[in-house]
Amino acid sequence: MFQYIVRVRGKVYVWGSNDLDVALSLPLFLVVNNNAFGEAVAIASEHLTGAPKVLGTLQPGECWTLELTGLRGVTASCDTDTALACAILRG
Repeated sequence: MFQYIVRVRGKVYVWGSNDLDVALSLPLFLVVNNNAFGEAVAIASEHLTGAPKVLGTLQPGECWTLELTGLRGVTASCDTDTALACAILRG
């Protein structure tokens, strides 16, 4: 397990990058936990082809797990700022 914190102001990559030309083929999961005192944050996934897909919004204190297989990136967007505690787990 690998853990890290991402400060979100505007749009940032929580995992991955727009500049990657290869999608992940390993069975990994990303756990995202929004700060209880933060702001709502929109989570989106990016594949090699097609537009980013908005997956939903995490309210302060909420947590969600998503599979990273087939993705090149996961973004978070917030109008003000918040912090996300993230963990990458092996499937």
